[in-house]
Amino acid sequence: MSSPRILVVDDEPDLRELLEITLLKMGLDVDSAATVREARALLGQKTYALVLTDMRLPDGLGLELVREVAANHKSTPIAVITAYGSAENAVVALKAGAFDYVSKPVVLDDLRAMVRAALKLSDPAPPADADAGGTSRLIGASPAMQSLRAQIARLARSQAPIAINGESGSGKELAAREIHAQSARAGKPFVAVNCGAIPEALMEAEFFGYRKGAFTGANDERDGFFQAANGGTLMLDEVADLPLTMQVKLLRAIQERRVRKIGATAEEPVDVRIISATHKDLAQCVEAGAFRQDLFYRLNVIELTLPPLRERLDDLPLLVDAILARLAGPGGARLGPGVLEALRGYAFPGNVRELENVLERALAFADDGVIEAGDLLLKGAKLGEAAVVPQGAAVPASDARTPAAAPEEVSVVTPASAAPPLAADALPSNLPDYLSQVERDIILRALNQTQFNRTQAASLLGISVRQLRYQMQKLGIHAPEP
Repeated sequence: MSSPRILVVDDEPDLRELLEITLLKMGLDVDSAATVREARALLGQKTYALVLTDMRLPDGLGLELVREVAANHKSTPIAVITAYGSAENAVVALKAGAFDYVSKPVVLDDLRAMVRAALKLSDPAPPADADAGGTSRLIGASPAMQSLRAQIARLARSQAPIAINGESGSGKELAAREIHAQSARAGKPFVAVNCGAIPEALMEAEFFGYRKGAFTGANDERDGFFQAANGGTLMLDEVADLPLTMQVKLLRAIQERRVRKIGATAEEPVDVRIISATHKDLAQCVEAGAFRQDLFYRLNVIELTLPPLRERLDDLPLLVDAILARLAGPGGARLGPGVLEALRGYAFPGNVRELENVLERALAFADDGVIEAGDLLLKGAKLGEAAVVPQGAAVPASDARTPAAAPEEVSVVTPASAAPPLAADALPSNLPDYLSQVERDIILRALNQTQFNRTQAASLLGISVRQLRYQMQKLGIHAPEP
């Protein structure tokens, strides 16, 4: 059986020879070309496991080869060699379809790692919609989900950073795990980080690690998220919540592929693929000055948008069956008459995550494992039907809404004492206490509406998750016990 064949395209004889020797020592066959014309001729004659091209060639640009290979040789990954500090060129190449890139001066260990990753693309991929336990990750047969799975299959072949956009609860982490599972990095770690849940003072230590004695309490050396994900995938969830100071450090780590632990004097190389996710519009965050434009372009090389549940309601039967099988076991629960119709009439502002919560709550009320429409306890705006509440339950006047009103979730925490209304000419006897109670009532309403999803509640209130956590602590607001 012949060895995989690599095509090296570079007009510098010394670098071309170095690359050839390195690849030959890896047991690979190598062809070389010094121009775009020579490379095109070889591509027309042979099949390659990888094409490695410089960005600047005597008769054209390596970017031309990237586009041609991506269009005409879809099974052949192509990587580019960029000049040191030319991160913009690397981003352009990745957007054009490049598998990955290496920077000059070429670090041979980085080159070998990239080549090995490219060669793994020819290995059989795991099932596109199953994890190790055999359950589906991305469930649904709707056109939107079929298109999503096809996009993921293509994106998994690249090493380019991916920005996943979607509403809260739409399955952004599941999509990221699916990309990782189908990629050449599947055998390496997948590390998911909620950027909005890390205190700002600890961010650098959490991301990059620290040396023993670097600060008070650093009793042992510790790796950060980048080291933990080395060789694999690092998912930055709710990346829009990163403070600007951390965005600068993250940008350097992504561009240079090196990190420095707190207390260390030297940087260490890391090989991670970055997948970011947020329910916010990052472009708007850039315009508002809350997110760095250079980091936005570095993360937003390829976009993947997840459809909300309300746009794929045909998937409800499959989703419900899978969720109930997980919650109650196969055959452990079933739906009564009218339940699916009631679910189809609900807006699901919390998407699939909210559907899981609704069904789990309904199981607690169900008799003999049979979920009735009244067990769903759906309130608020619908997609065309009236709210479903238990038979005989009173509906407060405040819940009467027009169809266009914002959806509201079932309240799980009730304020102990709401701030009493004041007459038009009256003044509170204690202004600070009165304002604190008003603020507490508003925050609780937002939390109740989102089933204590802090990220979504903060978005409703127009504040950051960090601000919300601080206000909850100050006002003594705690999540309900399960």
